[in-house]
Amino acid sequence: MSFLTNILKSGMAIACGMAIIMVGGSASASDYTYFKNVQGKWSGAGQIVAGPYKNTRFTCNLEGQTPGRAGMKLAGTCRVGLFSQQIEATVTKRGRSYRGKFLDGAKGKGLDIVSGRLRGQKLVLGIKRKQLRGTMTARLKGKNKMNIAIAVRVNGGLTPFIGLSLDRKNGVRKTSFLTD
Repeated sequence: MSFLTNILKSGMAIACGMAIIMVGGSASASDYTYFKNVQGKWSGAGQIVAGPYKNTRFTCNLEGQTPGRAGMKLAGTCRVGLFSQQIEATVTKRGRSYRGKFLDGAKGKGLDIVSGRLRGQKLVLGIKRKQLRGTMTARLKGKNKMNIAIAVRVNGGLTPFIGLSLDRKNGVRKTSFLTD
């Protein structure tokens, strides 16, 4: 098993889970505005902050598209050293929540997105893989910054696991590690 595969299993794939395809569902005006603001090219750095790969740094290059009024696509690659991984996920808006999968879902090597809510510029998704439960938060800050944080349930509480800060290319260029 390669180093990259181990990292993906430990959670880097979850962080890159912002590579999301949104389709279907009945999107509200706020959903449409949020997803429309994700269009464009994004790049940035992240770090695993817990677990066996603690302090592993990675970079991502993603492209956001809005294929329809109710959705978005944000996909690309994330890299650890010389190793790169293609990223893609699907999420469907169902009622007031979200459902979907990252990579090939929890039955494969990915994870399932089992819930979600959007409040303003902050999207919080519930994630699941076997016994792993947690959240992925994607927060847009202005037009050129997107912060992603992953937290997993440990002993009944949420523990920060991964942080990723993306900047829109041709916009703000500074990258930094996210802790919120």
